[in-house]
Amino acid sequence: MSTHVRHPIWLPALRPADARTFASLYAVESFARATISSVIPIQAYEILHNEQIVSILYTIVSLLGLSVTLFMPMLIRRFARRWVYTAGCLMLAIGSVFFVTHTLPGQLAGMLCRVMGASALSITLNLYIMDHIRKTDFMQAESLRMAWSMFAWTGGPTLGIFLYTRFGIYAANGAVVAFALALLALFWTYRLGDNPSIRPGKSRPINPLANIGRFVAQPRLRLAWLIAFGRSCFWTTFFVYGPLFMVITGEGKLAGGLLVSAGNALLFMAIFWGRAGKRFGGRRTMAFAYFAMAAMLFVAGVGAAAPLLTAAFLLGGALFTIALDALGSTAFMRSVRSYERAQMAAVYRTYLDFSELTPPLVYSVVLSFFGLGSVFVTLGLLAAFCGFFTWRYLPKSF
Repeated sequence: MSTHVRHPIWLPALRPADARTFASLYAVESFARATISSVIPIQAYEILHNEQIVSILYTIVSLLGLSVTLFMPMLIRRFARRWVYTAGCLMLAIGSVFFVTHTLPGQLAGMLCRVMGASALSITLNLYIMDHIRKTDFMQAESLRMAWSMFAWTGGPTLGIFLYTRFGIYAANGAVVAFALALLALFWTYRLGDNPSIRPGKSRPINPLANIGRFVAQPRLRLAWLIAFGRSCFWTTFFVYGPLFMVITGEGKLAGGLLVSAGNALLFMAIFWGRAGKRFGGRRTMAFAYFAMAAMLFVAGVGAAAPLLTAAFLLGGALFTIALDALGSTAFMRSVRSYERAQMAAVYRTYLDFSELTPPLVYSVVLSFFGLGSVFVTLGLLAAFCGFFTWRYLPKSF
């Protein structure tokens, strides 16, 4: 009997991956990123003592992050997907180790590690979802994923600030390390594997520039990118200019923080939007959400003289943006060809980098002529533009 091997009973009994699998992974990942999200800009300002230099630091990190995202398919081709995901978890933890040095090099290295980790996790998780979830179930899976992340993005930033101000930098970043390691353990517990029937074609380009050309040549992928870019621009504006508007109009920092928390709390409505998309169709629901978002932003901008009213309409805009969070990525997932998912997923994710770079540049020009309310009107014009293209060019089958 010495040669007899007793296998653990729970291994073969593990359930196949489903929507809840990816929702739980994304929820823990969101805690790892959200907990430190409110601390990073405060720490950067404490080091640099200048708002403009802080903005420059964020711009540099965003540009470097864009480069990392475009080269991610080369890593996925070179290594197994599970190792890239594992590296993403570790990069989040390593980034927090750099942050505790409280130096400019440590701050830059920590922010870069955080961007690289988030890029690796986002791309590989999307690939796993496309492997394990049927196309007809994408809407439900994505809405569930957004809903579960609500707890992280509502409570995470507050938790990070509390730990940072009450117990110091080690406590805040230690929480991130704990969440990152928990994510890694959960991922390996699920034992997700690459789909052996899907392999990139040997003749397909792996050069990042060639991948961009390949992406741009496909109209449906271009439209999927535009849909994601528009809703991501809303969140960039909401998180930065919403609290700023509250402070400038005299409502105070607490009002700005409550506005952001309330917007994040609305993520639970992703379940509702997922059901609406399934009943009325993704095309109709997303186009309606964009037009409704545009209307809310126009009123918020025009009514800037009444801060609380503006805040209410910004929350209304957030409610409709969550519909795009829940359904928008399905436009990409249902359009991308299976043999080039990794390459196109990397290009698709650049919407996040561009949504962090473009709005501040555009708003800096607009604000030189108009008041702060013009920021929301400008974003409303973008939302109406995205809504028109969604209604006009997204196939009725979505």
